[in-house]
Amino acid sequence: MFELHITTTELILIVLFASSALIQLLYYLVFYLRAGMYRYNGKSMKTEPVSVIICARNEAENLASFLPSVLEQDYHDFEVIVVNDCSDDETEEILKKFTREYDNLKVTTIHKESSLRHSKKMALFIGIKAARNDLLLLTDADCQPVSKDWVASFASSFTKKTDFVLGYGGYLKKKGLLNKYIRYDSMFIAMQYTGMAIAGIPYMGVGRNLAYRKTVFLKNKGFGTHLNLQSGDDDLFVNLLARKENTCVNLAPESFTRSIPSGTWKEYRQQKTRHISTASHYRGLTKLLLFTEPVSRLFFYTLFIVLVLLTNLYLPLGIVAGIVILTKIIILAQAQKNLNEKDLLVFSPLFDIISPFLNVSFLLNVAFKRHQYYEWK
Repeated sequence: MFELHITTTELILIVLFASSALIQLLYYLVFYLRAGMYRYNGKSMKTEPVSVIICARNEAENLASFLPSVLEQDYHDFEVIVVNDCSDDETEEILKKFTREYDNLKVTTIHKESSLRHSKKMALFIGIKAARNDLLLLTDADCQPVSKDWVASFASSFTKKTDFVLGYGGYLKKKGLLNKYIRYDSMFIAMQYTGMAIAGIPYMGVGRNLAYRKTVFLKNKGFGTHLNLQSGDDDLFVNLLARKENTCVNLAPESFTRSIPSGTWKEYRQQKTRHISTASHYRGLTKLLLFTEPVSRLFFYTLFIVLVLLTNLYLPLGIVAGIVILTKIIILAQAQKNLNEKDLLVFSPLFDIISPFLNVSFLLNVAFKRHQYYEWK
């Protein structure tokens, strides 16, 4: 008869492994599944006017390529405000050309002062102040709406109770493994913030595709509570004020935007470092939820390998790991279909393993470069 001998240390490791597997399943089933299962129907037939705000610093080429797709939206009443923030390329000339062609374009310029450095928040604040409408739709100069109904889709999301609408901002598909990882990471983060928002715990949005009310921004003194931070113009503002009652998620296909991804690992690391630097300022519950999932994932994969090497529990370990991994693949497949990122599924298991390790390296980079200045663009 087969006898099983397990040491106290092995028992502790088995309990930790089982616990981490359970936590992984809970996150995927309670939060991440919602991004794949969510079906958006316009909340309102009202057609409030909209102000689209874009901040641009040395974005002449991107504005020439993408701004027309914003200006030519199929919506009855909207303006586009571009804040030209200290550009020294041909941004000004490009914008002058477009102002002659489009009546709905308004340009505001911040002139360069050699002794003054400011974050994107100043440019965004100036754009918001210049907006004539209450509904503000934010995107970036290197972003392109996938549809002419982008503005209409966001406008229909607002009801009297809605202050925030969170959208999906993906990245353009290009060659290379880095591009696939960037797109996967963006998709996974969207699964997190939209899934948690649908579950009633909104905590962030992305400035590439985010809408909120000007009255809410001004009433709460805008970025006042975190104006000293270089980043956080999108996520910290949402984290501070978005709640279950006033927040909506819009995952309609026509509401998506696509942005130009980082072309090198160095650029991507700088971008992620800048974004992660704001996480310590999130609400306590948000920090706990965002910390627990990747830590449990690290434990899950690490302990699986350790237990396979230390014990002969191959079958039960394989069953537990198989259930978790298969659940992840099924949920990721549905989310990728919903977010139109279908070609990433084959890489998802690999990215699922390496992403927490990469994020640890980004956190360490933040810790050791706490006082570094990051360019906002």
